[in-house]
Amino acid sequence: MPYHRPIPGAKQTGKPAGIIGAWIQAEKLMQIALVLPCSVFIGWLAGAWLDHRLHQSWIAIAGLVFGGISGMVYVVRLVFAVNKDPAMQDEDSNESADNNKAGKGSAGSGS
Repeated sequence: MPYHRPIPGAKQTGKPAGIIGAWIQAEKLMQIALVLPCSVFIGWLAGAWLDHRLHQSWIAIAGLVFGGISGMVYVVRLVFAVNKDPAMQDEDSNESADNNKAGKGSAGSGS
């Protein structure tokens, strides 16, 4: 079976267009804003429950710290995943291509 090279200009990004794409992006950003406080609260709640069950006084603070660290790790991973989103990269490359066509951003244009 012969190998057919893909046409370079025929990229299909698969990203939703218009208002749906904006809703998806807003949902991702709201998720980043809500994950950290929720994870800290759940860690504190679990630690307080263990404090009560085990008759200790330090586990709630450990749960708070554990929830904060796990929430921060998740937020950082989520931010890197959003930055690697191909839909966002296509928009950035289209903007830079438009700037180069207008002659504003190219250093080697000779003007």
